[in-house]
Amino acid sequence: MNDFTYPWIPDLGNGSYRNPVLYADYSDPDVIRVGDDYYMVASSFNCTPGLPILHSRDLVNWKLINHALKNVPGEKYYAVQPGCGVWAPAIRFHDNKYWIVFPTPDEGFYVITANHPAEQWSEPHLLKEGRGLIDPAPFWDDDGKAYLVHAYAGSRAGIKHLLRICPMAPDCSQLLGEGEIVYNNPEKHPTLEGPKLQKRNDWYYISAPAGGVQNGWQVILRSHNIYGPYEDKIVLAQKNSNINGPHQGALVDTPQGDWWFVHFQDADVYGRIIHLQPVRWEDNWPMIGINQNENGVGEPVMEYKKPAAGDVCIPQTSDDFQSPVLGIQWQWNANHFDNWYSLSENPGYLRLYPQPANPDIRLQPNLLLQKFPARSFTVETKLQLHPKSVGESAGLVIAGETQFMLGFESAGDKNIMVLNLNNEKQIITETSKSQITLKAEVSLGGQFTLSYSVDDTFISLPQIFQAAKGTWIGARIGLYCIKPRDVKQVGYSDICYLKFQ
Repeated sequence: MNDFTYPWIPDLGNGSYRNPVLYADYSDPDVIRVGDDYYMVASSFNCTPGLPILHSRDLVNWKLINHALKNVPGEKYYAVQPGCGVWAPAIRFHDNKYWIVFPTPDEGFYVITANHPAEQWSEPHLLKEGRGLIDPAPFWDDDGKAYLVHAYAGSRAGIKHLLRICPMAPDCSQLLGEGEIVYNNPEKHPTLEGPKLQKRNDWYYISAPAGGVQNGWQVILRSHNIYGPYEDKIVLAQKNSNINGPHQGALVDTPQGDWWFVHFQDADVYGRIIHLQPVRWEDNWPMIGINQNENGVGEPVMEYKKPAAGDVCIPQTSDDFQSPVLGIQWQWNANHFDNWYSLSENPGYLRLYPQPANPDIRLQPNLLLQKFPARSFTVETKLQLHPKSVGESAGLVIAGETQFMLGFESAGDKNIMVLNLNNEKQIITETSKSQITLKAEVSLGGQFTLSYSVDDTFISLPQIFQAAKGTWIGARIGLYCIKPRDVKQVGYSDICYLKFQ
């Protein structure tokens, strides 16, 4: 469909960019450069497929190219597990292979590999079992020895300010010992997590966010010995900017030798959105952002010169379902099954098969969702409901700790338009029609209105709603198709399109 547009473009078209470079919830980003290409990986929590991988040639324009993980390891993840699943991953290129090490904080560390980020990734290998272990990042030294740096989750381990480095087999098959705690200063940095280990000019550097997600700062640790002792320096903080908690991400260089820092900002309902900061080196310390004070603490930029020339490119959003495979922008709300949908039964449409409704609709596994892609946008979808039993339902959903669902529900010889807020249903109208167009208009702060049309005239609901974030993730928007749990005979819903403007 030619009228598909994208509501946030960071490339200003004049050699500069604006932050955020991704106005979407790509939480806990890690970035590497291989040749002229940059690859980003991010947390995915309970959403599947997991571990989104994005590609860029200039660190500003990004496009989704893959998900590295089909489903989260473990049977329990076939039920929605808010705040659990895949936390902060790390991506690396070593020995002509790509590696991702990721944690699930209730189980431990996993490792997967691929010959290319856009290709099939291996099945997860459990590198280390343990509850409360988070944010692992591998590192291969010049002598071929390998290490893993990681942090601890206060919610599971009872500690959240320690960083540990462990020796590791070079093939990431196992850790070779407990290693050592390399940093512990809770008075100065009461929360310290998300470490990444690098080497430059014979210095070992650990970049780590401190102080908490919403209001923290970025710390750099350095030492001439991998196990320390490490000296610390705060290099980025909010200061006079409006970018709260600017931290957790990746230091990455360009082919020309320039350096940049990719990090997130907690933006509440929008999730953890992605910013790009310039970096310069001074006395073997990375100076991040601008307006450094006497202690070297920088603040984030809102606009800046691009790292390199590159074509405008944005992550995928709108979908007209013309492809024989599900668009890469979609994620289910838990581990998923391929028989929940079809793109071949009615080519040109996404067919959703209703799954049993969860007593708490916020825990519905087969919600098919996307991230909020900008601070304001409009989403429109057109769908048909073809039920075989009373109570089958399909429509548009805005998901989070508060959940809003607007759509058709079968009432036998007619369909009723239902607004469902956290299982509290309100009947809007009834109709003999089987096709409906639904629209959500989201404004700054996540407030939104809902409207519907069964005859090409949109009728707006009178309420102004407030979207809500989920557990560690932003609000999401997409599609639902459900049925009463005791219903055996079911039909389907055909989705014509879902478009963002």
